[in-house]
Amino acid sequence: MDIEDWRKEIDDIDERLIELLNRRSHCAIEIGRIKRTLGLPVYMPDRETEVINHVIKLNGGPLDQAAVRRLFERIIDESRHIERVTIERELEEKRSQDEGPPSDAGKRKSGAK
Repeated sequence: MDIEDWRKEIDDIDERLIELLNRRSHCAIEIGRIKRTLGLPVYMPDRETEVINHVIKLNGGPLDQAAVRRLFERIIDESRHIERVTIERELEEKRSQDEGPPSDAGKRKSGAK
């Protein structure tokens, strides 16, 4: 294979990676909703350690353990971020719905004296 073939191979892999990372993000959002319902914190260091140890065991190289750890620490960090952002957005939407539309009570209507 020449350089263009290898670049095409990387592009194809990147397309699969982005699809998988987005699927993983959807899972993280759902887990975040469950955590909110159960009153659990977004940050759960024991679970993060478990995830990292799991992928390190699966690694057959050429990435070394430190590289896998760094990659998954970043992926997990982004998962935590999307959990927090989603929870905050949904809570804000719920607050807005609970408050309802602005009331006209006490406001002067046009033409009133």
